[in-house]
Amino acid sequence: MADIDDDDRCPCLSGEVYGSCCGRFHRGSALAPTAEQLMRSRYAAFAVGDADYLLRTWHPSTRPGALDLDPDLVWRRLEVVERTGGGLLDDTGTVEFVAYYSDRGARGSMREHSRFVRENGQWLYVDALH
Repeated sequence: MADIDDDDRCPCLSGEVYGSCCGRFHRGSALAPTAEQLMRSRYAAFAVGDADYLLRTWHPSTRPGALDLDPDLVWRRLEVVERTGGGLLDDTGTVEFVAYYSDRGARGSMREHSRFVRENGQWLYVDALH
């Protein structure tokens, strides 16, 4: 896992510091209250290399047995494009985003339209819509 302090800027680019933003979700001291916040916290987990958090927040019906995160992939920026549902009173939602990265010096981006469900008060990533 990458070395990040609670006072560092959160990788999800919310403008908050890591400890009061995604860090509290990663530590398990709070649950993401919306699908977008879960998506942002999952992006931040990729950025800091927190595979355990990614697996904990992945729906059991689609969760892989393990994750092997590439330490050479550096996540640079997140742009939320669109969201539907996923609010405080919803049980389903989608978030479309673009994540920018560099991989061994080459820059790239990935676009995904993610689907989320809330079960027992916890938002979970299900899959990417095609």
